[in-house]
Parts: sequence; structure tokens; C-alpha cells
Amino acid sequence: MAKRILVVEDNDLNRKLFCDVLRANGFTVEPVADGELVLDAARRFAPHLVLMDIQLPNVSGLDLIAALKRERALAHVPVLAVTAYAGKGDEERIRAAGAADYLAKPVSIGPFMTAVRRLVPDEPA
Repeated sequence: MAKRILVVEDNDLNRKLFCDVLRANGFTVEPVADGELVLDAARRFAPHLVLMDIQLPNVSGLDLIAALKRERALAHVPVLAVTAYAGKGDEERIRAAGAADYLAKPVSIGPFMTAVRRLVPDEPA
């Protein structure tokens, strides 16, 4: 059974790229463009990993990571944070919110898949 990854990204091109690459690597993906829909989507989809854009309209990816970590059924799910704004202290704030790992945009496919595979090992689902 394929591992499930929730892809939270408001940029249409980035969301499509992440989803296409993940599907090509055997993952089942659920794209979410609106941060306000993330918690419901995560509860329904039960992902093995959440790929979280940090800069979202209406709600911060940092707030969403913290909210996921407060959910009993989702607290164990690793979050791979992705952001275009990699300023001083950002990585610390992202990790403090509960992200397991962090990538700065633009994201290269090799490091992206390395990070995904590190957080979602190949053992049976």
C-alpha cells in the first residue's frame, strides 16, 4: 500500500510539481491549496507525511504545524516544511513549531526526495 502525503501549497505550479514528483515515486498524494482546509483534510486522509508550505494566505504554516501537533491522531505525523523565505532564525522557528525537517525554495528534486524518504521510510504502511 502506498504511503500517503498531504501536500499543502497555495502556489498551483509548486503544488502540481510536488504532487507529480511524489506520485512518480509511488506515493499517494492529497493536494490542499487552502490552509484553512488542512486540518480536515489531514483527519480524513491520515497522511504518513505532511508537506507544509510556510507562507500561506489567511493562515501561517507555522500555526498549522502547531495545530497538527496538538491533534492526538496527527501528532505523530512528521511535517516537512517548505518555504521561500529562508531568513535568519526561520529554521529554528519552523522546527520549534514541530516540523521534522525543512527545505528552502526553490526546491531541487534530489534533496526533496531525500528528505521525503528520510521521513517516510519504506517499511509497510
